[in-house]
Amino acid sequence: MGRRVSIEIPGFSHANPIPAASRIGPFLATGALTGRDPMTGDLPSDLAAQCHNVFRHIQAVLSAAGGSPDDILKVTVHLSDYRDRDALNREWLAMFADPDSRPARQVLAATLDGGCLIQCDLLAVLDSDGT
Repeated sequence: MGRRVSIEIPGFSHANPIPAASRIGPFLATGALTGRDPMTGDLPSDLAAQCHNVFRHIQAVLSAAGGSPDDILKVTVHLSDYRDRDALNREWLAMFADPDSRPARQVLAATLDGGCLIQCDLLAVLDSDGT
């Protein structure tokens, strides 16, 4: 077995043959996390519900890898409506309430497929090396 470990989470998959995340030692990187409902697989039509689901996926990936939101170094967010950040900020503040302990964040305008209004990916540094 190699150093790299694929991280999968229930209720989440990609159309392409990639895992939800990949880990080498303490470093965890995700692919694109979308706003699909983890229970039904449906993509809600509104940004607030999609943001809520994205943050559920973030929590699930970190938990599956043995980490927590405290381990996130940076989050990159792709929004179809670049300026519409209210729903994103609500979820962000719920997950990262302490203004002195928030990861870096970059928000980019994006053209997303199939009704997707938000995607994100993240880089985390976990306490344990996973071996």
